[in-house]
Amino acid sequence: MARTAQPAALKLLKGQGPGKDSGGREVNPGPAFRRIAPEPPDWLSAEAAAEWRRVVPGLQRLDILKQEDRAVLAAYCETWATFVDAIRQQHSEGLTIEARQGTLAHPAVGIARAAGRELRSFAAHFGLTPSSEQALARGADDGNEDDNPFA
Repeated sequence: MARTAQPAALKLLKGQGPGKDSGGREVNPGPAFRRIAPEPPDWLSAEAAAEWRRVVPGLQRLDILKQEDRAVLAAYCETWATFVDAIRQQHSEGLTIEARQGTLAHPAVGIARAAGRELRSFAAHFGLTPSSEQALARGADDGNEDDNPFA
């Protein structure tokens, strides 16, 4: 799978020093977007809106969100909602169905699998995967770092 470029703030959090990434290279700060979290669209499903409320505060604290991220963040949240719906359907209806051809995987199995792949892809853009969390842990604000520029 192709690697996705990370925002400068994420590179700096994982960096070896001021202005340096994890490899010690200078980090180009990129365009000077205003770092303000976008408002959620009013058309988000209930599950997607709940995910928005769950992830935005943490992303905002890391100073990586901007107004222009609204569409990708909404897509991430709706993909989460699709994943949750498919998993709930699997729980209530089972993993298989009976058809003329015999026993087949329930359609929700494929939907959950596809949504999971999409979800990981969207999540990587915001540093929301477990591997990204571990990489960011070095730069997390534990309240003891007065010199952390992202606190």
